[in-house]
Amino acid sequence: MAVPPPEYVVVDLDPGTSDLAVPDGSGWRRVMRVPGRRHYHHEHHDRAIATVQQARSRTRSTGRSCVVGLLYIAEFGRLRERLAPGACLSLLDQVAALAGDLHRWRGSAIGQGRPGEVVVVLPTRPGRSAEAAFGEIVRTVASCDFAVNGERLRVTPVPGFVQVDDTIDDATALRRARLAMGLAAGQLDMVPVCYDPKMEPAENQPRRSGRPLHTRLRPSDAVQIVVSTAICLGLPFGIYSTLFTLGLDPTHVVFALLAIALAGTTLTTYLEQLSALEPEKCPDAPAAPFPAASAIIAAYLPNESATIVDTVKAFLRLDYPGPLQIILAYNTPRYLPVEETLARIADSDPRFIPMHVPTSTSKAQNVNAAMPMITGEFVGVFDADHHPAPDAFRRAWRWLSHGAAVVQGHCVIRNGEASRISRTVAVEFESIYAVSHPGRARMHGFGIFGGSNGYWRTDLLHQTRMRGSMLTEDIDASLRTIMSGERIVADPELVSYELAPTTMSALWRQRLRWAQGWYQVSQRHLWKAVGSPDLTARQKLGLLWLLGWREIYPWLSLQMYPLIVFGLLHPQSGHGFRLNVSLYVVATLFSAMAGPIQALFAYALADPTIRRHRSWFVQFCLMNIVYSEFKNVIARLAPVKELLREREWHVTPRAVPQPDPVTPDGATAPPAGSAPPAGSAPPAGSAPPAGSAAGGVVPYPEARS
Repeated sequence: MAVPPPEYVVVDLDPGTSDLAVPDGSGWRRVMRVPGRRHYHHEHHDRAIATVQQARSRTRSTGRSCVVGLLYIAEFGRLRERLAPGACLSLLDQVAALAGDLHRWRGSAIGQGRPGEVVVVLPTRPGRSAEAAFGEIVRTVASCDFAVNGERLRVTPVPGFVQVDDTIDDATALRRARLAMGLAAGQLDMVPVCYDPKMEPAENQPRRSGRPLHTRLRPSDAVQIVVSTAICLGLPFGIYSTLFTLGLDPTHVVFALLAIALAGTTLTTYLEQLSALEPEKCPDAPAAPFPAASAIIAAYLPNESATIVDTVKAFLRLDYPGPLQIILAYNTPRYLPVEETLARIADSDPRFIPMHVPTSTSKAQNVNAAMPMITGEFVGVFDADHHPAPDAFRRAWRWLSHGAAVVQGHCVIRNGEASRISRTVAVEFESIYAVSHPGRARMHGFGIFGGSNGYWRTDLLHQTRMRGSMLTEDIDASLRTIMSGERIVADPELVSYELAPTTMSALWRQRLRWAQGWYQVSQRHLWKAVGSPDLTARQKLGLLWLLGWREIYPWLSLQMYPLIVFGLLHPQSGHGFRLNVSLYVVATLFSAMAGPIQALFAYALADPTIRRHRSWFVQFCLMNIVYSEFKNVIARLAPVKELLREREWHVTPRAVPQPDPVTPDGATAPPAGSAPPAGSAPPAGSAPPAGSAAGGVVPYPEARS
């Protein structure tokens, strides 16, 4: 975990001006300085020490520990350039006063530190976590409007903290809090970061030779697949055998439960597909005039350099009557010639702002870094391969002006002709965006933001942010939004065209990341969602299905096989087996139709550029059994990856762009490429990738994040 040494702690962490300290081959380098100001300071010049001393002098007598936290205002650098010094100090005073109003604890102290900093010292209290209180301060500051020089401003707090006791002096406590704050500045997700000794400069860390032991001993994907499959099959067989030796025959009960699970999963899918036939209708007209709007295009530029100019031009062609701002937030480890082209476009069209985020390593960081630059009342979030329809922002505002918090559009594959893989994904996306998204929203009462072609109220996205610690940061943001009582809608007619993987290896890595990301989200949010007071019973049941059952079902999909082997090895246990075979056969036949029916609904509701390829839907039906088990294997592998802490982000390589597809009415769809960007967010599906034990039929499309 690389962070700058203490003497290089940054004063201005403003992402808009990229004034961050980043490592290079020789050590830490200073990326930008504010003219006429000393950009880095030493601890003994720090005004924050007085605030810490004041609070700790009160707590030392009680023997209690305390939390020393720092909040840096990410926009402070840009505000200082255009506002008078007194106005900037007024902003910090308001932030400090708000924090003080929230927590008037005995022994607490709140004041200003270095330029742009607010120091918060909270002593521990019985029954109340000081860390939780600090997090509450961060969320409140982020959600408030501050009046400065007649303007209403929202700020991005960058929080870092350290838990201290009497063994740590004040200067060390502040230095450690700043190390944590420096790490938080790279994410800009407003999640308080606690100090960890690994944040210390490299010279203070114990030397290690080579990779960590757990990395060197990490098994390959093939071994992990064998292990997960062995657990899926061998553990139940062992339980059956153990119970049988104790005089219990579990086969009839398990057999019946499997049949019910298979039939119930398929029935729910059918109901969801039927619900998609009557989706919620977009309002005919906006409830308010078209306001200023913004678009954020997140890109890992080395992977997008061949197509990013076409993407930017597609956005500049959008038909929107209000002011439209287009921000390309990108990261790249090296300079690329396409950056000159992007700069020329920006010079010729002031709507376009290319923004290099030098310390970013993820899509979430790029989106968060662009937030302080947004001028629109609502913002669309896109991957770098997306070409939205000309009326996309008009249609999104019709939803948002009538009370929706987030609108998820319909993502259509534009390179389906590139390969058999991309054709399969093209049909699958229709089953997700044209069927599952609107069907789930109608049936369960909530939609899901799928990472791209999603439109947010700016104030809500400002508070929610994307969290780079999650592999599917968009699904995590969706769940936090839903649990806060906000409304996400799905519109199958709000179209944007994107690229699909064209090779099996690219598809494998992409889907593995999605599956692991969904597993992370389920772990973090399932029980919070079930217990949320802001959700209806229908929504809780839907989330229990989406987050819980989708993780369980891939393991159930193979349970017929250990039952069959157990019955063959123990003929005397066959009574229950024979009684329930007919029930299971009926359930299997019922679910076997899920694949063809899924393709039929997808065809009926598909975008015209996809529906004209009837052979693709036939191919999807024929491949459904194999494709469903492919996704089930990945879903079973995801918990193993998470257990082994394998969370690497693999870039999906680009292929040669394909010719532009032509719609049935003669219009030209957006140009084709190949694979989605490394940071692209997968589509949020509606239910678990399920498979029947007798054939691997998947009644639920792959859930994307």
